[in-house]
Amino acid sequence: MPKRFDPTELAKYGSLGLVARKAVEGFLTGVHRSPFKGYSIEFAEHRQYYPGDEIRHIDWRAFGKTDRYYIKEYEEDTNLKAMLVLDASASMGYRGAQSLSKLEYAQQLAASLGYLLLTQLDAVGLLVHDHQPREYLPPKTTGKHLLSLLRMLENTQPGGETSLGAVWETIAGKYLKKRGLVLIFTDGFDRIEPLARALRHMRYRNHEVILFQILAPEEIEFPFKKPTKFVNLEHPSDEWQVDARKLRDEYRKNFEAHQKGLQRIAADLRIDLVTVRTDQPIESALGNYLVRRLRK
Repeated sequence: MPKRFDPTELAKYGSLGLVARKAVEGFLTGVHRSPFKGYSIEFAEHRQYYPGDEIRHIDWRAFGKTDRYYIKEYEEDTNLKAMLVLDASASMGYRGAQSLSKLEYAQQLAASLGYLLLTQLDAVGLLVHDHQPREYLPPKTTGKHLLSLLRMLENTQPGGETSLGAVWETIAGKYLKKRGLVLIFTDGFDRIEPLARALRHMRYRNHEVILFQILAPEEIEFPFKKPTKFVNLEHPSDEWQVDARKLRDEYRKNFEAHQKGLQRIAADLRIDLVTVRTDQPIESALGNYLVRRLRK
């Protein structure tokens, strides 16, 4: 039986562990049920049908082959298997006027949710990607696994360019075999059609998907009011000097259209889309979402 984590032990895991503790401990106070429930059901075996058994459990395929009634028995997997998917592409390195870049914010949010899941004895894994999967930590429940997860998060630096839809398709096919919970941390900047295709692939495999979209306030509000130089973080040689006031209306229109597209995907696929700003305290962003989830 895995040992439950003592929050005071997080001190030895460094600054990211302390952030996770601060973000989670306030939420856990007074909460007696988990916002994430184990729900994986695995087929175990057949047994002969006896009068009184529920007809809905009869395996009709087996009946068609044998002309006998058999009941399908299942074994409930009480421990949830969760995978944290961290977008570490170059665009996630944007900081703006905030103390945390989008990637640093994502690291803290992922660490907090990983810690929360491990405290309820669920298995947690981590996959870091830019244009392709870079690092992978399979889901485990052991105490030492938290240290491995936090170290991998802390060592992650922004990488190169990415096409989110394409790399998520690869991840869904190669790394997300067994039904579970997939928590994605990204800015979500890609064309809507590839994103929809990749997320549909995950949902087709019966994963529950939570998409944490992490944005800097400047990306939402576009507050620039004078001639400004913009640099493409994924292609640093691409830079433009523009009159930001003339660009603002067009940018805001395109940004809002993209957000509506993401919201439409989430509604159609029954995915939780959680948009957070890097100027929002981690414990506030995490607590607000988890409370909403518990109320469902």
